[in-house]
Amino acid sequence: MRLEGKVAVVTGAASGMGKAIAELYAKEGAKVVVSDLNAEGAEAVAAGIKENGGQAIAVKTNVADLNDIHAMIDTAVQEFGTLDILVNNAGIMDNMAAVGDVEDDRWDLIFEVNTKGVMRAIRKAIPIFLEKGKGVIINTASTGGFSGAHAGAAYTASKHAVIGITKNTGFMYAQKGIRCNAIAPGATMTNISASMNNMNEFGASRTKVTQGVIPRVGQPEEIAQVALFLASDESSFVNGVVLAADAGWTAGF
Repeated sequence: MRLEGKVAVVTGAASGMGKAIAELYAKEGAKVVVSDLNAEGAEAVAAGIKENGGQAIAVKTNVADLNDIHAMIDTAVQEFGTLDILVNNAGIMDNMAAVGDVEDDRWDLIFEVNTKGVMRAIRKAIPIFLEKGKGVIINTASTGGFSGAHAGAAYTASKHAVIGITKNTGFMYAQKGIRCNAIAPGATMTNISASMNNMNEFGASRTKVTQGVIPRVGQPEEIAQVALFLASDESSFVNGVVLAADAGWTAGF
């Protein structure tokens, strides 16, 4: 098994890509902290992992809350003894609003969850990784992290920032045995659209230009396979990279 004996924290793991990552990591031998704001969903995922012979615990986490992030990482160490892999997967969408229609409260919430939560979780994990002399960080970015045409201004900016954090962290700690990479999923079957409300008609109409050339929609399990590669020793020479998993959606532009 490729993650035998490793301890992993996966945020946003009650459904979608996070659930698929948590389940695959457990199947590959990792002890998994299933973290999500949806406590019931996280418990169900952890229970399923244990029913299949894996090790997992569920932790209710609001990644916009600093205390929750600290508790999440502390729980991993208390329950499983250490932390080896941090997957910052939790995120929310905007309402496709262009910058002229962005509301401050929505902008702030999206950055609290998508960007500040990622920074805070990494910051909490770094001392553990430095003491061990190794550690892996995987951030779920988005094709919206390098394209301006896939979402509204707030989500796009938040994911551009996640890519910046990924590259900077990978570079800064490259000689400390710590790797930090990001996955940029294209259109994938998840429930992130549930976080969208009051859709902005203008912004949504503009994003349709690129949505019309999506080759196909991906499955969460396909993203999980990328996350497994990045967490394993097979990617030992991969650091500070943003890996697009989008069936070629962004390859032509």
